[in-house]
Amino acid sequence: MNIIAITACPTGVAHTYLAEANLKKNAKKMGLNILVETQGAVESEYLFTPEDIQHADIVLIAADKVIDLSRFAGKKIVQVSVTRAAKDAAGLLQDIVSGNLPGEIMADSQKKATETAPAAGEKHKWLSQAYVHLITGVNLMIPFVVAGGILIALSFSFGITAATPGDPHFSPIAKMLSDIGGGAAFALMLPILSLGISKSISGNAGIVSGAVGGMLAIHTGSGFLGALLAGFMAGYVTFVIAKYINLPKAIAGLKPILIVPLLSVFITGALMILVIGEPIKLLLEALTAFLANMGNTNAAIMGLIMGMMVAFDMGGPLNKTVCMFAIGLMSTGIYEPIAACMAAGMVPPLGIALATTLFKSKFTPQERETGKVTYVLGLSFITEGAIPYAVADPLRVIPAIVAGSGLAGALSMALGCASRAPHGGVFVIFIPNVITHVLGYLFAILAGAVLTALILRFIKADAPQTVLEN
Repeated sequence: MNIIAITACPTGVAHTYLAEANLKKNAKKMGLNILVETQGAVESEYLFTPEDIQHADIVLIAADKVIDLSRFAGKKIVQVSVTRAAKDAAGLLQDIVSGNLPGEIMADSQKKATETAPAAGEKHKWLSQAYVHLITGVNLMIPFVVAGGILIALSFSFGITAATPGDPHFSPIAKMLSDIGGGAAFALMLPILSLGISKSISGNAGIVSGAVGGMLAIHTGSGFLGALLAGFMAGYVTFVIAKYINLPKAIAGLKPILIVPLLSVFITGALMILVIGEPIKLLLEALTAFLANMGNTNAAIMGLIMGMMVAFDMGGPLNKTVCMFAIGLMSTGIYEPIAACMAAGMVPPLGIALATTLFKSKFTPQERETGKVTYVLGLSFITEGAIPYAVADPLRVIPAIVAGSGLAGALSMALGCASRAPHGGVFVIFIPNVITHVLGYLFAILAGAVLTALILRFIKADAPQTVLEN
Protein backbone atom coordinates (compact mmCIF):
# COMPACT_ATOMS: atom_id res chain seq x y z
CA MET A 1 0.00 0.00 0.00
CA ASN A 2 1.27 3.45 -0.92
CA ILE A 3 0.45 6.21 1.56
CA ILE A 4 1.23 9.90 1.35
CA ALA A 5 0.75 11.93 4.51
CA ILE A 6 0.72 15.55 5.58
CA THR A 7 1.47 16.38 9.21
CA ALA A 8 0.72 19.82 10.64
CA CYS A 9 0.11 21.16 14.13
CA PRO A 10 -1.13 24.64 15.04
CA THR A 11 2.30 26.03 15.92
CA GLY A 12 4.24 23.99 13.38
CA VAL A 13 6.80 22.87 15.92
CA ALA A 14 6.89 19.60 17.84
CA HIS A 15 3.72 17.66 16.97
CA THR A 16 4.30 18.16 13.24
CA TYR A 17 7.71 16.50 13.25
CA LEU A 18 6.98 13.94 15.96
CA ALA A 19 4.04 12.70 13.88
CA GLU A 20 6.26 12.56 10.80
CA ALA A 21 8.94 10.52 12.61
CA ASN A 22 6.47 8.08 14.15
CA LEU A 23 4.61 7.52 10.89
CA LYS A 24 7.85 6.77 9.04
CA LYS A 25 9.18 4.49 11.78
CA ASN A 26 5.99 2.43 12.11
CA ALA A 27 5.36 2.28 8.36
CA LYS A 28 8.84 0.78 7.93
CA LYS A 29 8.08 -1.87 10.57
CA MET A 30 4.80 -2.74 8.84
CA GLY A 31 6.28 -2.84 5.36
CA LEU A 32 4.24 0.11 4.10
CA ASN A 33 5.43 2.71 1.63
CA ILE A 34 4.90 6.18 3.05
CA LEU A 35 5.95 9.67 2.06
CA VAL A 36 5.43 12.50 4.52
CA GLU A 37 5.18 16.21 3.79
CA THR A 38 5.38 18.44 6.86
CA GLN A 39 3.62 21.78 6.96
CA GLY A 40 5.38 23.28 9.93
CA ALA A 41 7.64 26.12 10.96
CA VAL A 42 10.48 24.76 8.82
CA GLU A 43 10.09 24.05 5.11
CA SER A 44 9.37 20.38 4.47
CA GLU A 45 12.30 18.20 3.50
CA TYR A 46 10.04 16.51 0.96
CA LEU A 47 7.25 17.86 -1.23
CA PHE A 48 4.87 15.55 -3.06
CA THR A 49 5.33 15.26 -6.81
CA PRO A 50 2.38 14.69 -9.17
CA GLU A 51 3.61 11.10 -9.53
CA ASP A 52 3.52 10.59 -5.74
CA ILE A 53 -0.09 11.72 -5.63
CA GLN A 54 -1.05 9.66 -8.67
CA HIS A 55 0.34 6.42 -7.21
CA ALA A 56 -1.02 6.97 -3.68
CA ASP A 57 -3.70 4.60 -2.42
CA ILE A 58 -4.47 6.78 0.61
CA VAL A 59 -3.86 10.42 1.44
CA LEU A 60 -3.48 10.79 5.21
CA ILE A 61 -4.03 14.29 6.61
CA ALA A 62 -2.80 14.35 10.21
CA ALA A 63 -3.39 18.00 11.01
CA ASP A 64 -5.00 20.41 13.42
CA LYS A 65 -5.01 23.30 10.97
CA VAL A 66 -6.57 24.06 7.61
CA ILE A 67 -4.98 22.10 4.76
CA ASP A 68 -5.54 22.78 1.06
CA LEU A 69 -6.77 19.50 -0.45
CA SER A 70 -7.20 20.69 -4.03
CA ARG A 71 -4.20 18.75 -5.37
CA PHE A 72 -5.65 15.46 -4.08
CA ALA A 73 -8.78 15.48 -6.28
CA GLY A 74 -10.09 11.98 -6.83
CA LYS A 75 -8.03 10.39 -4.03
CA LYS A 76 -9.24 8.77 -0.84
CA ILE A 77 -8.46 11.07 2.06
CA VAL A 78 -8.25 10.12 5.74
CA GLN A 79 -8.29 13.04 8.17
CA VAL A 80 -7.23 12.77 11.81
CA SER A 81 -5.77 14.98 14.49
CA VAL A 82 -1.99 15.34 14.38
CA THR A 83 -2.00 14.15 18.00
CA ARG A 84 -3.27 10.75 16.88
CA ALA A 85 -0.35 10.35 14.48
CA ALA A 86 2.14 11.61 17.06
CA LYS A 87 0.98 9.33 19.86
CA ASP A 88 -0.43 6.26 18.10
CA ALA A 89 1.05 6.05 14.62
CA ALA A 90 1.10 2.25 14.74
CA GLY A 91 -2.60 2.01 15.57
CA LEU A 92 -3.48 4.61 12.97
CA LEU A 93 -1.60 2.80 10.21
CA GLN A 94 -3.11 -0.52 11.29
CA ASP A 95 -6.61 0.99 11.03
CA ILE A 96 -5.81 2.24 7.53
CA VAL A 97 -4.52 -1.17 6.41
CA SER A 98 -7.48 -3.02 7.91
CA GLY A 99 -10.01 -0.60 6.48
CA ASN A 100 -11.12 0.60 9.90
CA LEU A 101 -10.31 4.14 8.92
CA PRO A 102 -10.52 6.64 11.76
CA GLY A 103 -11.16 9.80 9.84
CA GLU A 104 -13.58 10.95 7.15
CA ILE A 105 -12.85 9.32 3.79
CA MET A 106 -13.73 11.52 0.90
CA ALA A 107 -13.76 10.69 -2.78
CA ASP A 108 -12.88 14.07 -4.17
CA SER A 109 -14.56 13.24 -7.43
CA GLN A 110 -17.80 13.40 -5.44
CA LYS A 111 -16.88 16.20 -3.01
CA LYS A 112 -15.24 19.41 -4.07
CA ALA A 113 -11.66 19.56 -2.82
CA THR A 114 -11.32 22.98 -1.29
CA GLU A 115 -9.75 24.23 1.90
CA THR A 116 -11.35 22.17 4.57
CA ALA A 117 -10.78 21.52 8.24
CA PRO A 118 -9.67 18.14 9.59
CA ALA A 119 -11.67 15.99 11.92
CA ALA A 120 -10.37 15.63 15.44
CA GLY A 121 -10.47 11.93 16.24
CA GLU A 122 -13.10 9.83 14.56
CA LYS A 123 -16.07 12.23 14.42
CA HIS A 124 -16.13 15.30 12.20
CA LYS A 125 -18.05 17.53 14.60
CA TRP A 126 -18.53 21.25 14.70
CA LEU A 127 -16.45 21.60 17.85
CA SER A 128 -13.34 20.29 16.14
CA GLN A 129 -14.06 22.58 13.19
CA ALA A 130 -14.40 25.57 15.51
CA TYR A 131 -11.09 24.74 17.14
CA VAL A 132 -9.34 24.60 13.76
CA HIS A 133 -10.81 27.98 12.78
CA LEU A 134 -9.70 29.46 16.12
CA ILE A 135 -6.19 28.08 15.84
CA THR A 136 -5.89 29.35 12.27
CA GLY A 137 -6.58 32.85 13.55
CA VAL A 138 -4.24 32.38 16.49
CA ASN A 139 -1.43 31.20 14.17
CA LEU A 140 -1.76 34.37 12.12
CA MET A 141 -1.86 36.51 15.25
CA ILE A 142 1.08 35.03 17.16
CA PRO A 143 3.91 36.61 15.09
CA PHE A 144 2.32 40.04 15.56
CA VAL A 145 1.99 39.43 19.29
CA VAL A 146 5.54 38.15 19.72
CA ALA A 147 7.23 40.79 17.55
CA GLY A 148 5.12 43.64 18.91
CA GLY A 149 5.32 42.50 22.51
CA ILE A 150 9.08 42.11 22.53
CA LEU A 151 9.57 45.51 20.85
CA ILE A 152 7.37 47.07 23.52
CA ALA A 153 9.41 45.25 26.14
CA LEU A 154 12.62 46.64 24.62
CA SER A 155 11.16 50.14 24.87
CA PHE A 156 10.68 49.58 28.62
CA SER A 157 14.42 48.93 28.96
CA PHE A 158 14.84 52.71 28.67
CA GLY A 159 12.35 53.21 31.49
CA ILE A 160 8.66 52.44 31.97
CA THR A 161 7.64 55.96 30.86
CA ALA A 162 10.53 56.61 28.46
CA ALA A 163 8.24 56.45 25.40
CA THR A 164 6.00 59.27 26.71
CA PRO A 165 6.82 62.72 25.22
CA GLY A 166 7.44 65.31 27.92
CA ASP A 167 8.48 62.72 30.51
CA PRO A 168 11.83 63.44 32.21
CA HIS A 169 13.09 60.04 31.03
CA PHE A 170 11.78 60.43 27.48
CA SER A 171 13.84 58.66 24.79
CA PRO A 172 13.16 58.94 21.03
CA ILE A 173 14.41 55.38 20.57
CA ALA A 174 12.00 54.10 23.23
CA LYS A 175 9.15 55.94 21.53
CA MET A 176 10.12 54.48 18.15
CA LEU A 177 10.16 50.96 19.59
CA SER A 178 6.82 51.57 21.30
CA ASP A 179 5.26 52.99 18.13
CA ILE A 180 6.41 50.04 16.03
CA GLY A 181 5.63 47.37 18.60
CA GLY A 182 2.56 48.80 20.28
CA GLY A 183 1.18 51.32 17.81
CA ALA A 184 1.52 49.03 14.80
CA ALA A 185 2.31 45.32 15.37
CA PHE A 186 0.47 44.84 18.68
CA ALA A 187 -2.40 47.04 17.53
CA LEU A 188 -3.01 44.63 14.65
CA MET A 189 -3.39 41.67 17.01
CA LEU A 190 -7.19 41.68 17.23
CA PRO A 191 -7.96 42.43 13.55
CA ILE A 192 -5.54 39.69 12.48
CA LEU A 193 -7.10 37.18 14.90
CA SER A 194 -10.58 37.95 13.63
CA LEU A 195 -9.44 37.96 10.00
CA GLY A 196 -7.76 34.55 10.38
CA ILE A 197 -10.83 32.92 11.92
CA SER A 198 -13.12 34.37 9.28
CA LYS A 199 -10.81 33.36 6.43
CA SER A 200 -10.62 29.82 7.78
CA ILE A 201 -14.42 29.57 7.69
CA SER A 202 -15.24 31.30 4.40
CA GLY A 203 -11.98 31.53 2.47
CA ASN A 204 -10.58 34.75 1.04
CA ALA A 205 -14.07 36.22 0.90
CA GLY A 206 -14.03 36.42 4.69
CA ILE A 207 -10.88 38.55 4.97
CA VAL A 208 -12.60 41.94 4.76
CA SER A 209 -15.45 41.29 7.18
CA GLY A 210 -13.10 39.54 9.58
CA ALA A 211 -10.63 42.45 9.64
CA VAL A 212 -13.42 44.99 10.08
CA GLY A 213 -14.93 42.91 12.89
CA GLY A 214 -11.56 42.85 14.65
CA MET A 215 -11.18 46.63 14.33
CA LEU A 216 -14.65 47.10 15.77
CA ALA A 217 -13.65 44.93 18.72
CA ILE A 218 -11.04 47.60 19.43
CA HIS A 219 -13.45 50.50 18.91
CA THR A 220 -16.20 48.97 21.06
CA GLY A 221 -13.77 48.02 23.83
CA SER A 222 -14.77 44.37 23.63
CA GLY A 223 -11.13 43.34 23.23
CA PHE A 224 -9.88 39.82 22.70
CA LEU A 225 -13.23 38.13 23.34
CA GLY A 226 -15.00 40.53 20.99
CA ALA A 227 -12.46 39.89 18.22
CA LEU A 228 -12.82 36.16 18.68
CA LEU A 229 -16.60 36.33 18.35
CA ALA A 230 -16.30 38.80 15.47
CA GLY A 231 -14.14 36.33 13.55
CA PHE A 232 -16.65 33.51 13.82
CA MET A 233 -19.55 35.84 13.11
CA ALA A 234 -17.86 37.38 10.07
CA GLY A 235 -16.84 33.98 8.73
CA TYR A 236 -20.28 32.42 8.90
CA VAL A 237 -22.06 35.55 7.68
CA THR A 238 -19.75 35.69 4.67
CA PHE A 239 -20.14 31.97 4.04
CA VAL A 240 -23.94 32.21 3.99
CA ILE A 241 -23.93 35.28 1.72
CA ALA A 242 -21.48 33.74 -0.73
CA LYS A 243 -23.35 30.44 -0.85
CA TYR A 244 -26.98 31.52 -0.97
CA ILE A 245 -27.04 34.80 -2.89
CA ASN A 246 -27.20 34.05 -6.60
CA LEU A 247 -27.07 36.77 -9.22
CA PRO A 248 -27.94 36.77 -12.92
CA LYS A 249 -25.02 35.75 -15.08
CA ALA A 250 -24.70 39.24 -16.54
CA ILE A 251 -23.84 40.79 -13.17
CA ALA A 252 -22.36 37.74 -11.38
CA GLY A 253 -18.95 39.35 -11.52
CA LEU A 254 -20.11 41.93 -8.98
CA LYS A 255 -20.65 39.29 -6.32
CA PRO A 256 -17.05 38.80 -5.08
CA ILE A 257 -15.97 42.44 -5.39
CA LEU A 258 -19.15 44.24 -4.28
CA ILE A 259 -22.07 42.18 -2.97
CA VAL A 260 -20.23 39.79 -0.62
CA PRO A 261 -17.85 42.33 0.99
CA LEU A 262 -20.50 45.04 1.26
CA LEU A 263 -23.17 42.87 2.90
CA SER A 264 -20.77 40.88 5.10
CA VAL A 265 -19.03 44.01 6.41
CA PHE A 266 -22.36 45.76 7.06
CA ILE A 267 -23.96 42.81 8.85
CA THR A 268 -20.82 41.98 10.88
CA GLY A 269 -20.30 45.63 11.80
CA ALA A 270 -23.91 46.18 12.80
CA LEU A 271 -23.92 43.07 14.99
CA MET A 272 -20.67 44.12 16.65
CA ILE A 273 -21.92 47.64 17.42
CA LEU A 274 -25.54 46.89 18.28
CA VAL A 275 -25.39 43.41 19.83
CA ILE A 276 -21.92 42.07 20.69
CA GLY A 277 -19.69 44.99 21.61
CA GLU A 278 -21.24 46.44 24.74
CA PRO A 279 -22.02 43.18 26.65
CA ILE A 280 -18.55 41.79 25.94
CA LYS A 281 -17.00 45.12 26.98
CA LEU A 282 -18.85 44.97 30.32
CA LEU A 283 -17.81 41.33 30.81
CA LEU A 284 -14.19 42.18 30.04
CA GLU A 285 -14.23 45.15 32.43
CA ALA A 286 -15.65 42.95 35.20
CA LEU A 287 -13.01 40.29 34.55
CA THR A 288 -10.25 42.90 34.51
CA ALA A 289 -11.47 44.39 37.80
CA PHE A 290 -11.62 40.93 39.38
CA LEU A 291 -8.08 40.07 38.29
CA ALA A 292 -6.73 43.45 39.37
CA ASN A 293 -8.17 43.04 42.87
CA MET A 294 -7.34 39.40 43.46
CA GLY A 295 -5.69 38.53 46.74
CA ASN A 296 -2.60 36.33 46.90
CA THR A 297 -4.60 33.18 47.66
CA ASN A 298 -7.00 33.59 44.75
CA ALA A 299 -4.11 34.54 42.48
CA ALA A 300 -2.25 31.39 43.47
CA ILE A 301 -5.29 29.24 42.75
CA MET A 302 -5.72 30.85 39.35
CA GLY A 303 -2.01 30.38 38.61
CA LEU A 304 -2.23 26.74 39.67
CA ILE A 305 -5.11 26.05 37.30
CA MET A 306 -3.50 27.94 34.41
CA GLY A 307 -0.18 26.19 34.97
CA MET A 308 -1.76 22.75 34.96
CA MET A 309 -3.66 23.53 31.75
CA VAL A 310 -0.50 24.78 30.05
CA ALA A 311 1.35 21.54 30.84
CA PHE A 312 -1.40 18.97 30.35
CA ASP A 313 -1.35 18.77 26.55
CA MET A 314 2.04 20.44 25.97
CA GLY A 315 1.10 22.89 23.25
CA GLY A 316 -2.31 21.47 22.41
CA PRO A 317 -5.81 23.01 22.70
CA LEU A 318 -5.75 23.60 26.47
CA ASN A 319 -2.30 25.16 26.32
CA LYS A 320 -3.22 27.46 23.44
CA THR A 321 -6.54 28.45 25.02
CA VAL A 322 -5.09 29.58 28.33
CA CYS A 323 -2.13 31.35 26.69
CA MET A 324 -4.40 33.25 24.31
CA PHE A 325 -6.60 34.23 27.26
CA ALA A 326 -3.52 35.59 29.04
CA ILE A 327 -2.33 37.46 25.93
CA GLY A 328 -5.78 39.01 25.58
CA LEU A 329 -5.52 40.30 29.15
CA MET A 330 -2.26 42.07 28.28
CA SER A 331 -4.24 44.57 26.20
CA THR A 332 -6.15 45.53 29.36
CA GLY A 333 -2.99 46.09 31.41
CA ILE A 334 -3.06 42.76 33.26
CA TYR A 335 0.40 41.19 32.88
CA GLU A 336 0.50 38.58 35.65
CA PRO A 337 -1.35 35.72 33.84
CA ILE A 338 1.01 35.71 30.85
CA ALA A 339 3.98 35.56 33.22
CA ALA A 340 2.40 32.54 34.94
CA CYS A 341 1.74 30.88 31.58
CA MET A 342 5.30 31.42 30.42
CA ALA A 343 6.76 30.10 33.68
CA ALA A 344 4.48 27.06 33.60
CA GLY A 345 5.26 26.45 29.93
CA MET A 346 9.00 26.36 30.58
CA VAL A 347 8.72 23.82 33.41
CA PRO A 348 7.83 20.56 31.54
CA PRO A 349 10.93 20.43 29.30
CA LEU A 350 13.17 21.93 32.01
CA GLY A 351 11.92 19.49 34.65
CA ILE A 352 12.38 16.49 32.38
CA ALA A 353 15.81 17.67 31.25
CA LEU A 354 16.82 18.12 34.89
CA ALA A 355 15.62 14.60 35.64
CA THR A 356 17.71 13.18 32.77
CA THR A 357 20.75 14.84 34.35
CA LEU A 358 20.12 13.95 37.99
CA PHE A 359 18.44 10.56 37.69
CA LYS A 360 20.12 8.91 34.74
CA SER A 361 18.88 5.38 35.48
CA LYS A 362 15.30 6.49 34.76
CA PHE A 363 16.08 7.30 31.12
CA THR A 364 17.64 5.55 28.16
CA PRO A 365 20.94 6.85 26.77
CA GLN A 366 19.06 8.35 23.84
CA GLU A 367 16.64 10.15 26.17
CA ARG A 368 19.53 11.52 28.22
CA GLU A 369 21.21 12.80 25.08
CA THR A 370 17.97 14.43 23.93
CA GLY A 371 17.71 16.01 27.37
CA LYS A 372 20.57 18.36 26.53
CA VAL A 373 18.47 19.92 23.76
CA THR A 374 15.39 19.83 25.98
CA TYR A 375 17.04 22.33 28.33
CA VAL A 376 17.21 24.84 25.48
CA LEU A 377 13.60 24.19 24.48
CA GLY A 378 12.47 24.76 28.05
CA LEU A 379 14.41 27.99 28.45
CA SER A 380 12.87 29.17 25.16
CA PHE A 381 9.29 28.50 26.35
CA ILE A 382 8.74 25.63 23.90
CA THR A 383 6.58 23.34 26.01
CA GLU A 384 6.43 20.80 23.18
CA GLY A 385 9.96 19.72 24.10
CA ALA A 386 8.37 17.44 26.70
CA ILE A 387 6.29 15.53 24.15
CA PRO A 388 8.72 12.70 23.25
CA TYR A 389 9.06 11.78 26.92
CA ALA A 390 5.31 12.04 27.54
CA VAL A 391 4.57 9.85 24.53
CA ALA A 392 7.01 7.19 25.77
CA ASP A 393 5.63 7.12 29.35
CA PRO A 394 2.43 9.19 29.58
CA LEU A 395 1.05 7.81 32.85
CA ARG A 396 4.13 8.96 34.77
CA VAL A 397 5.44 11.94 32.82
CA ILE A 398 2.17 13.86 32.40
CA PRO A 399 1.26 13.91 36.13
CA ALA A 400 4.82 15.01 36.92
CA ILE A 401 4.85 17.93 34.52
CA VAL A 402 1.31 18.99 35.42
CA ALA A 403 2.29 19.14 39.10
CA GLY A 404 5.47 21.09 38.37
CA SER A 405 3.78 23.58 36.06
CA GLY A 406 0.91 24.04 38.49
CA LEU A 407 3.40 24.93 41.22
CA ALA A 408 5.27 27.35 38.94
CA GLY A 409 2.05 29.08 37.88
CA ALA A 410 0.79 29.34 41.45
CA LEU A 411 4.07 30.77 42.76
CA SER A 412 4.36 33.23 39.86
CA MET A 413 0.87 34.62 40.48
CA ALA A 414 1.18 34.60 44.29
CA LEU A 415 4.49 36.50 44.14
CA GLY A 416 2.99 39.10 41.81
CA CYS A 417 5.32 38.35 38.90
CA ALA A 418 4.32 40.07 35.65
CA SER A 419 5.67 40.00 32.11
CA ARG A 420 5.31 42.70 29.49
CA ALA A 421 6.55 40.27 26.83
CA PRO A 422 4.24 37.47 25.64
CA HIS A 423 7.03 35.10 24.64
CA GLY A 424 10.78 34.70 24.72
CA GLY A 425 11.11 32.39 27.70
CA VAL A 426 13.78 33.08 30.25
CA PHE A 427 15.71 35.31 27.84
CA VAL A 428 13.34 38.28 28.28
CA ILE A 429 14.51 38.47 31.88
CA PHE A 430 17.65 40.17 30.61
CA ILE A 431 15.61 43.08 29.20
CA PRO A 432 15.25 45.64 32.02
CA ASN A 433 11.74 46.33 33.36
CA VAL A 434 10.09 43.49 31.40
CA ILE A 435 9.69 40.98 34.24
CA THR A 436 8.69 42.24 37.66
CA HIS A 437 9.99 40.40 40.75
CA VAL A 438 12.66 38.64 38.70
CA LEU A 439 14.07 36.60 41.59
CA GLY A 440 10.61 35.37 42.53
CA TYR A 441 9.94 34.49 38.90
CA LEU A 442 13.15 32.48 38.60
CA PHE A 443 12.31 30.77 41.90
CA ALA A 444 8.86 29.78 40.56
CA ILE A 445 10.37 28.25 37.42
CA LEU A 446 13.11 26.45 39.36
CA ALA A 447 10.68 25.13 41.97
CA GLY A 448 8.38 23.75 39.28
CA ALA A 449 11.25 22.08 37.42
CA VAL A 450 12.67 20.54 40.60
CA LEU A 451 9.24 19.20 41.62
CA THR A 452 8.78 17.61 38.19
CA ALA A 453 12.22 16.00 38.36
CA LEU A 454 11.66 14.67 41.88
CA ILE A 455 8.29 13.17 41.00
CA LEU A 456 9.86 11.43 38.01
CA ARG A 457 12.59 10.13 40.30
CA PHE A 458 10.07 8.34 42.51
CA ILE A 459 7.38 7.17 40.07
CA LYS A 460 9.31 6.41 36.89
CA ALA A 461 10.74 2.93 36.45
CA ASP A 462 14.38 2.37 35.55
CA ALA A 463 14.97 2.35 31.80
CA PRO A 464 16.98 -0.15 29.73
CA GLN A 465 20.53 1.16 29.44
CA THR A 466 21.08 0.18 25.83
CA VAL A 467 21.38 2.54 22.91
CA LEU A 468 18.06 2.64 21.07
CA GLU A 469 17.84 2.38 17.32
CA ASN A 470 16.89 5.64 15.63
